[in-house]
Amino acid sequence: MLRKEINKISKIGKALISVEGDPGVALNHIVELINAETGQSISFAKAINISEDSTTFQVYNGTQGLSTRTKIRMLEMPMTIGFSPNMLGRSFDGVGNVADNGPEIIYKKQLSTRLDTLNPTVRLVPSQAMWTGVPMIDVFNTLVKSQKIPIFAGPTEPYNRLLSQIAKGAQVDVIIFAGIGLKYDEYQYFKDELSTSGNMDKTIMFTHLAGEPQIKGLMLPDVALTVSREFADQGKDVLVLLTDMTNWSNILRNVANYQDMIPSLQGYPGSLYSELAKRYEVAADIEGAGSITIIGATTLESLEDPVPDNTGYITEGQFFLENGKLKLARSLSRLKQQVNNKTRNDHRDIMTAMASLLADAEKAHEAAEVGAANDAFSQKLLRYRADFIRKIEEPFGNPLKLENALDLCWDVLRKHFEPTETGLSKKLIDEYWDKKN
Repeated sequence: MLRKEINKISKIGKALISVEGDPGVALNHIVELINAETGQSISFAKAINISEDSTTFQVYNGTQGLSTRTKIRMLEMPMTIGFSPNMLGRSFDGVGNVADNGPEIIYKKQLSTRLDTLNPTVRLVPSQAMWTGVPMIDVFNTLVKSQKIPIFAGPTEPYNRLLSQIAKGAQVDVIIFAGIGLKYDEYQYFKDELSTSGNMDKTIMFTHLAGEPQIKGLMLPDVALTVSREFADQGKDVLVLLTDMTNWSNILRNVANYQDMIPSLQGYPGSLYSELAKRYEVAADIEGAGSITIIGATTLESLEDPVPDNTGYITEGQFFLENGKLKLARSLSRLKQQVNNKTRNDHRDIMTAMASLLADAEKAHEAAEVGAANDAFSQKLLRYRADFIRKIEEPFGNPLKLENALDLCWDVLRKHFEPTETGLSKKLIDEYWDKKN
């Protein structure tokens, strides 16, 4: 069947092209760009804005090399991504092309990347923990299957290393890594760490490297989340690691500026909230199927920046990385209470006791900075604070099972306090105080 072609582009921008009028393509449908002289395929583009006067397309590989004579061939379909279980252990670019020099994959089906809204009636109330092997998460801010939660961190913090640590210890069926604007050594670090941990065989990597066309980075979360949903529909528990969502939002801002959209705060489009929400809301525990859990690294200079500010209204808590530590006082999992009463009988109590003692220790630390806090108990608190930061807030190392992480908490308490100073019940003290890890 002959496909309709347009023989003239009216306007070429940095990442967008326009044609006059409405050529008959639907919103979000794909067109192929053809070299007018050779007839060879150059790239693909997606229809993103249609009006009576003009139609605008996003070009996946950038507009370099295009001319007004470049032909546009209608494909009459939305963007799709191939799917196969053989994708596990492989690496792909932002639009789903194989990127690891391995053999081509024979796909079983093609999936639309529209991220259609999931029917609310099939969403289950989150009720199952997802263990990561990181004590600060598993004990104090338990992650729950289907949760959506960011890692807030300054741009110099090791947030990608933390994502890698979580991937190494995550007890899930499938891990989807989606990296936007990564340096090559960051990409290689993830790959090496996952290979060393033995989790690469259950991981799919979608990577947009710094310097590659921005449109590939913009499309990458949709591609990764589409594959995640297919695995979840097959009954798999999927963990999606997105990094860095500030990079992705910056690309969104650039594309909006190319389209001469009226900017909002700091130049971001007014649709920033809905665009972020569309991706994060893919997280779900699906009735009769599996689950999708999303952790998205979000770099920031201030919590009042538009990206973390909007993210905070969408997600269910945050992990806060500061000075290389996961800070208890600034982190929160809003769903932890739905699962941490189903674990070991000391879980909630030791979480509460240690957090209370740490709050007292922070006050002692402030007092010590002005020459106070010289009494014996304040000195205990200060030593406890230092140990807590070093052993509990430290997110890196060998993944720990929950039971071992709880035993570590008892070790820290036992080292610095008498049983009566912890605020824990006599029943728990009798059961665990003399137990050696």
